[in-house]
Amino acid sequence: MADKIRCAHILVKSEAQANEILEKIKAGEKFSALAQQYSLDGSARHGGDLGVFGRGVMVREFERAAFALNKGEVSGIVKTQFGYHIIKRLE
Repeated sequence: MADKIRCAHILVKSEAQANEILEKIKAGEKFSALAQQYSLDGSARHGGDLGVFGRGVMVREFERAAFALNKGEVSGIVKTQFGYHIIKRLE
């Protein structure tokens, strides 16, 4: 398994909002556009792109979900202390 990956995410405060966004992704809306519109952190202006990171950098729940994804795959909703994330593995 890769020791470094590149992911994007969308971070929101409520599970209900995360579910709505996940449905939009499943319906074909562009992940990066949704990240710019909804994500609460600084990555939003970059379409949610978090860049390349290795293990031990992100909080455990996020890291576990991110490293389990295949390239191009989008996670379900991942709850952390920061809120609710939807993660997309970019490479």
